[in-house]
Amino acid sequence: MNLISGLKYNLRGLGFGLKTPKLLLLGLIRFVVVFVITVITASLILAYHQELLNVIWAKPESRWVMWVWYLLSWMLSIVLVGLSVVVSYLVSQIIFSVLIMDLMSRITEKMITGGTHEPVNMPWWQQFLFLIKQEIPRALIPLFLTLVLTLLGWLTPLGPVVTIFTSAAAVIFLAWDNTDLIPARKLLTFKKRFRILLSTLPFHLGFGILFLIPLLNMLFLSFAPVGATIYYIEKYRT
Repeated sequence: MNLISGLKYNLRGLGFGLKTPKLLLLGLIRFVVVFVITVITASLILAYHQELLNVIWAKPESRWVMWVWYLLSWMLSIVLVGLSVVVSYLVSQIIFSVLIMDLMSRITEKMITGGTHEPVNMPWWQQFLFLIKQEIPRALIPLFLTLVLTLLGWLTPLGPVVTIFTSAAAVIFLAWDNTDLIPARKLLTFKKRFRILLSTLPFHLGFGILFLIPLLNMLFLSFAPVGATIYYIEKYRT
């Protein structure tokens, strides 16, 4: 699965979700939550836009390179707006969106296959403890990578380049949040799930690239579990 394939699955999921009443309702709930938090987050980030730009590259005195500085300023504004949605998405995830994502995935899987993957002969509390144990590295790895890339951007002259890699890493992990729903329900170990991610990085980058489009990214994020579930079923169903 390459980058273009990931893009297509995201769009397929959006179309499927908009045509299915239950998925449409759940997606709209997520959209409203992300929208409200985004407005607050974007306002705070853009309020300190100039300070952030100065950290990356102080305003040059030469008129010959001034236009490059202004171009970077506009690019940074676009990236910050996109990242504000990512931050809003993560906050909404912590509050309650994980439950909605799983429900949207279950509905999609049942509509396509007639059922859902559930672990057998395991009490609910054992399932819960297993998932908690597996989700610790699942949460720490993206956080650690983001911190490393952010420090590289601050401490080296490669700020603009590092910003691009930081954005790419963010959308890949956001895409993984969605494609990982069925493997998590099947209680696959974190090692196996992470190996799946590493083997499909171009796909996840393509799936998540739409998350960086200002405003529209909130819509794609809201219905991403649908496209990710369709992808997993078609790729791994036996």
